[in-house]
Amino acid sequence: MAKPRILFTGNFLIRHWGRGRTGIDMRLMAAATRMDMPSLSFSERDIARFLAPLGFMRNIGAKMMNSRLVKTAANFRPDFMFISHCDYVTNETLEEIRAKAPGIRIVHINCDPVETQHCKDQISRRMHSCDAIFVTTAGGILKTWTTGKNVVGFFPNPSDGAFETLDNSTKTGFRYDLFFAGRPALADARAKLLDELVPALGPSVRFGLFGMDRAPLVVGRDYETALEESKMGLSLNRFENWKWYQSDRITHLMANGILAFQHAGNSMQDFFGENETAYFSSAAELADKVRHFNSHDRERAAVAAAGRKRYRELFDARRVLSYMIETVEGSRHSSPYEWAQEVYR
Repeated sequence: MAKPRILFTGNFLIRHWGRGRTGIDMRLMAAATRMDMPSLSFSERDIARFLAPLGFMRNIGAKMMNSRLVKTAANFRPDFMFISHCDYVTNETLEEIRAKAPGIRIVHINCDPVETQHCKDQISRRMHSCDAIFVTTAGGILKTWTTGKNVVGFFPNPSDGAFETLDNSTKTGFRYDLFFAGRPALADARAKLLDELVPALGPSVRFGLFGMDRAPLVVGRDYETALEESKMGLSLNRFENWKWYQSDRITHLMANGILAFQHAGNSMQDFFGENETAYFSSAAELADKVRHFNSHDRERAAVAAAGRKRYRELFDARRVLSYMIETVEGSRHSSPYEWAQEVYR
């Protein structure tokens, strides 16, 4: 059977000029390449901005970008089109693409927390235009977006070895004992947690804290360097207590052998035991565990190594991409995907 041809339409961060490599789109495209699937990228936001007259007339740029996307699909003739947030791409464009590439399956992927209205609106907008929707949250809320003609399911944050290049579990010398970087947002539970955690840890823990209105944010290579220099990290989310939801920072930590602390309310225990990551339910519990692992380095390294191995095996981008393709096709799963029960039709 011929390998499927895939058009990845998302944010490939061209306009960041080398200061960003963190996107899920990039990892999925890397997976397609590793599996010898003919693939092509289309960076929606970048192309819309490049085509905008004078660089800021976005409505005109967006209209021109949509026509270029149709042309790209007509030329490439993909079997699958993966489209991420892509607010500028219209549903009318998707219908034109269907006409130009008969038999195409259009898949919307969304990695934002479904608690936000913007995320809900994005998914609702695509539910009647896409053959499938995959989000990084599980649970009954997924049924909200089923139409009887589509498939809606969970997908985990994927990892690829060209992006997660570290193994900090083998290291002993670090600049930071604990790392966190994030942009503040409204209704952000992370800010309150950090307000309690920072004074609780005190100067005994070297905290590399970036962003969150406390210090300049690190991005691009500076972000990667901060990861290289970190023993442990916080996988904090704007909203906790959503089944299996994690931002992609969980990948940046666990798949790089950095001991990750994550909230116990997200049911990630279904995938990782306490010998692979550290769970907490409060700032006080988190502070206790940070201090414990900071002073028990051999135990820290063992948990981080086990977590790295498990994450890379379980959520390898090739495995995640295969799962989505097989699920959309309705074919038999080639692997016992541990999250496959969270699919609704």
